[in-house]
Amino acid sequence: MFNEERHLAAPIRWGMVGGGQGSEIGYAHRSSAARDRFFALKAAAFDINPERGREFGVNLGLEPERCYADYQSLFAEEAKRADGIQAVSIATPNGTHYAISKAALEAGLHVICEKPLTFTSQEAQELAALAQQKNKLFAVMYGYSGFPMLHQAREMIRQGALGKVRIVTMQFAHGFHNTAIEEHSAGAKWRMNPAISGPTYVLGDLGTHTYYLMEMLTGLEVDELCCMRQSFIPSRAPLEDNAHVMFKFKGGAVGTLWASSVNAGSMHQQKIRVVGEKASVEWWDEYPNQLRYEIQGQPAQILERGMGYLAQGVDGICSRIGGGHAEGFFESWANLYHRFALAIDALERGDQATLEQLWYPDVQAGISGVRWLEACVESADNGAIWVKF
Repeated sequence: MFNEERHLAAPIRWGMVGGGQGSEIGYAHRSSAARDRFFALKAAAFDINPERGREFGVNLGLEPERCYADYQSLFAEEAKRADGIQAVSIATPNGTHYAISKAALEAGLHVICEKPLTFTSQEAQELAALAQQKNKLFAVMYGYSGFPMLHQAREMIRQGALGKVRIVTMQFAHGFHNTAIEEHSAGAKWRMNPAISGPTYVLGDLGTHTYYLMEMLTGLEVDELCCMRQSFIPSRAPLEDNAHVMFKFKGGAVGTLWASSVNAGSMHQQKIRVVGEKASVEWWDEYPNQLRYEIQGQPAQILERGMGYLAQGVDGICSRIGGGHAEGFFESWANLYHRFALAIDALERGDQATLEQLWYPDVQAGISGVRWLEACVESADNGAIWVKF
């Protein structure tokens, strides 16, 4: 079970950029960061509308003078305070991530950024170098990666329960944008604007999550990939609302990924299946407390979260309540924020041994995701050719 007695000497003084009133992702960040009392929200620049952002911050309990009009003011003014923020989460549209992350690192802050990290891998690598220079945590919010049963699958693959991995199939294919919803949804509209969302829509918004799960579970490295993408709602072109990617991994394994927002009738359909020589595992985010384990020649098994037969203390990711009770999205995010806090604390204490033992989605994961998106666009825009990764 989860150890709620673990604590820091003091909560990390934390700020936010974006994630204001009505933002589902903003609420996910705040509720998950607060779960274990490791972070304390002290300041923010919530909204491009300063008055609305200030009112929202005050309603959350922040001091009015620490509800800033923009991220530049947030970083500059907090740096002057003895009790200024130590870390910031960035929950803004994709096109702003690079500039805000760079400014935060230059201000001496630890950074937790939404994905995709940047538009280009060059920008992402520049941020990684800056984070290393400043000795600051730079994490990427791959929110699904905190589910315990994914870490159970990861440990099983590590221990050889599947044998050598041969095939990985991935998908994140919902149906909520099978019509031109962007005509009346601000949240959808920016995701389909290349100037704001970047060179992809569903690949960067959805596929990047499942792609990271593949990396986390298997450790496979992409050798080549081939991508085709479509805009079934023509007004979304050149951005895709559907895409298929084929992978050739180093070592001989192969894989596929389907990302879509026009899978009519589907809720989420985020799944990952890893097929080995001896057995397979499959996880579905709509049933996150179960892991399907299939050994060739034996009946399929459904492994349940929180049970004694699972690997114990897998990478420090623990169940927060006993088996049979449902854990979900917010618990996954809280598991990540828990680890971000431990990493920040270890960095500030110079505790290298703890840092080497900690797992969390770091800036290298963000760089890999951006490189993958670049390769997908290169392939699709050149007639679905195979490209080296």
